[in-house]
Amino acid sequence: MADRLARAAKHTAYGETSVVGSGPIYKSSVIKSDTIILSFENVGSGLQIKDGNKLGGFAIAGKDQNFVWAEATLKGDKIMVFSPDIKKPVAVRYGWADNPDKANLYNKEGLPASPFRTDTWPSF
Repeated sequence: MADRLARAAKHTAYGETSVVGSGPIYKSSVIKSDTIILSFENVGSGLQIKDGNKLGGFAIAGKDQNFVWAEATLKGDKIMVFSPDIKKPVAVRYGWADNPDKANLYNKEGLPASPFRTDTWPSF
């Protein structure tokens, strides 16, 4: 935790742009067929999966707004999110739970991705 705070301070307060100040932050998404492709800022020297070889913590929904757990794959600095249950996806959420214990997307500097959502639907 102290390392993350020190990195953030060096980057933000002291303007050290060579220091990666945070983990990956959702930037944008593109829908291609049955997959949503996610792009990120603050990837540092690249994205990685921590603790295993399978990404976790991703959910996907169609226009009915019903989220299901999704498969996610890492392709360079992008994440491909899909589910066989959602043929026409419109939204993704990551780490969107009270205890997002399966969220394991990090940058190679060891900083975790921030939870995010691509939708603006009301939360219940």
